[in-house]
Amino acid sequence: LLVESGGGLVQPGGSLTLSCVASGFNMEDHAIGWFRQAPGQEREPVSCISTFITTTTHSDSVKGRFTISRDNAKNTVYLQMNSLKLEDTAVYFCAAVTLGGDCTYYYRPYEYVYWGQGTQVTVSS
Repeated sequence: LLVESGGGLVQPGGSLTLSCVASGFNMEDHAIGWFRQAPGQEREPVSCISTFITTTTHSDSVKGRFTISRDNAKNTVYLQMNSLKLEDTAVYFCAAVTLGGDCTYYYRPYEYVYWGQGTQVTVSS
């Protein structure tokens, strides 16, 4: 089970930090990704963090503004979002890559075995 939190309403240029907490499985054994989905649009890959080496990957649309990190002791992955834009408005989902996988194909939804329910992020003035 994955549970996201930290979403909310923020003004353009503001910041939010999303959290993704895992239960029922050992999160540190899985690469973890973040996706987002805006109304009427397809689910879009955002970021991914690998397991022990903790390499990170970000899509071009968020590179330089978003940072993904993990705290294995807390079974939690974070997505720090800075300089938020109107187009960042979406429901954000975290997901766990299939055991043994990494972030090479993080943009493929079928690489993931567990998904959270999502948290709403709204960027508006």
